[in-house]
Amino acid sequence: MLIPIGLLIAFLLILLLRNPSTRSCRFRADRRRDGPQGAFYHCTACGNSGFTSDGKAPKTCFKRENQRCDDDTSP
Repeated sequence: MLIPIGLLIAFLLILLLRNPSTRSCRFRADRRRDGPQGAFYHCTACGNSGFTSDGKAPKTCFKRENQRCDDDTSP
């Protein structure tokens, strides 16, 4: 009985904590390209790249706002 309850709780936590704006994005840090503007990240899914000022992986895709990596439309 504990296993199904644990699975249900885990599933609910995943649903609550997911970030749909970066669903298909796979950001990789490239420390060789870090500079004064921040940490450099490259998305292996869509190929876009950019800098973040806080040194953490981006919360949104580097593409146009409200466009995820799995969208087929080009900017």
